[in-house]
Amino acid sequence: MRRGRRRRWLVDFPRAVPLAIFLLVAAVTVLSVFSIERGERIRASAELQRQAQLMVSAVERRAYSNSSFLRAGAALFGAQDEITATLFRQFVSELRLDADYRGAEGIGWAPAISASQADEFEQQLNRGKVGLLGIEPSLEKSYRSQLVPILYLQPDTLRNRRALGFDMYSEPVRREAMDRATRTVRPTATGRLTLKQEGRAEGSGFLIYMPVFDGAGAGRTLKGFVYSPFNASQFLDSAAELSTSSEASVRLYDIMDGKRLLMAETAAWSEEGETVAREVDLANRRMVVVVQSKREAALSPLSMITLLFGLAVASLLLVVARLLTQQAQEDSRSLEWFAQQNSIRNSLTRELNHRVKNTLANVLSIVSLTRRRAASLDEFAEGIDNRIRALSATHDLLTQSEWGTTPVLSVVLVELAPYTNESDHEVVTEGPDVELAPNDALSLGLALHELATNAAKFGALSMPGGRVSIVWELVNENLARIEWVESNGPRVDLPRKRGFGTDLIEKIVAHELRHPVELEFHPEGVRCTLLVPVREPSEFSLRSVRKAAARGH
Repeated sequence: MRRGRRRRWLVDFPRAVPLAIFLLVAAVTVLSVFSIERGERIRASAELQRQAQLMVSAVERRAYSNSSFLRAGAALFGAQDEITATLFRQFVSELRLDADYRGAEGIGWAPAISASQADEFEQQLNRGKVGLLGIEPSLEKSYRSQLVPILYLQPDTLRNRRALGFDMYSEPVRREAMDRATRTVRPTATGRLTLKQEGRAEGSGFLIYMPVFDGAGAGRTLKGFVYSPFNASQFLDSAAELSTSSEASVRLYDIMDGKRLLMAETAAWSEEGETVAREVDLANRRMVVVVQSKREAALSPLSMITLLFGLAVASLLLVVARLLTQQAQEDSRSLEWFAQQNSIRNSLTRELNHRVKNTLANVLSIVSLTRRRAASLDEFAEGIDNRIRALSATHDLLTQSEWGTTPVLSVVLVELAPYTNESDHEVVTEGPDVELAPNDALSLGLALHELATNAAKFGALSMPGGRVSIVWELVNENLARIEWVESNGPRVDLPRKRGFGTDLIEKIVAHELRHPVELEFHPEGVRCTLLVPVREPSEFSLRSVRKAAARGH
């Protein structure tokens, strides 16, 4: 029962069932892809959190490492009466920073002096140098009581020499960091600024200061600052080297007045992508590290494989379901055809039975009438013989007149007789003399009757000026072609559903004629082409008698 119901669905919904199967599998595939992508996003988010924590740790480690060197320098220089160039170079050499400054431009020394000590500082600054250097900005342009000019900066490169003599205390951002370092006695970073080494070039950087005191306790005096200048991009790259992850881009922001100021970013940073922000304590200054995932918005490989596999399975099932629906439809049509044949056979049997009963009734009537009017047995026998012979002769006459060959023209004129005498439309017939077998003539008549009825209702015979042309010709000695063409009628649209007339012409008539029927619904009018066999009487005489008897009455 259930199997029959499923097959019924395949027949009743030949397109909906395959489409429903395809959509179901596609929906399951999409849901699977969504689940995979959701898991991938959760994993990527967790990985990004881990990368952000690693990057924060790397930045703090870089800053702490440099701060440790500055603390060591402050302890050393605080115990010295005079900080000479030899002592400073030896200090840097002992730290073994010549090859790797951990992202810094180097390490420098800047004494804290008053304006009256400026000349003595410049003499010390120019000792052993060819060119003359001075304090910048010049004291003549502005009066400053406190100066912190750069005396030494290692490594001794042309880039670092640009900074020598620069009074860092004259610049607000540097001054604020130095004052805070003096108060807290801790390595302290500045905000975003442009290093003196950059010259006229643009580039963000910062410095870390460590104050050096002469003496201890409340009576101590500030001797100067040991410091390190940092190019922000190089510092960020050096910190990124400590992070083992290569699947993220990083930005470093300075926080000033509650606003983020971009200091540096690694390569491949884009404005799109998931980001995680973490605050970092970089040498007594609050900064922000933002880590961005490099994961693209496209589907992951697993999701892509799942999607392609699901679509392939859905397409395969669609094809299989379509084949099953076609097979089910063919089976259904076969069952319908067998049912029609069985119905036709039953009808013929009933008609034959009816005609036999009629014939027997006639015979009984003859016998009864003869018996009532006969005076003797001989008279009764003679009467029966004569009436049976008369009945046979009548039957022969009916056979000769009703079931002999019939001209095509006669069939056409009989079927179109109601329309040929009307003056508001035109019926044209043309063709040679062709004789048809009884059954073929009957099939042609059925087709012409249906075409004429349709034309009278909807086609060329339904309005004045309409024209119907029936032209026939012999294709060969065994086949005739008959063409029905309508014109000058209303516009013809393709029917939405098949009617009885269409089925009659394309199925029953075509079946009886044993040739396909071409029925076309052109906008200018209906066209129908029939192929009718032309047979010798010997081919159909006995068969025509049997079919005529079955269809008669």
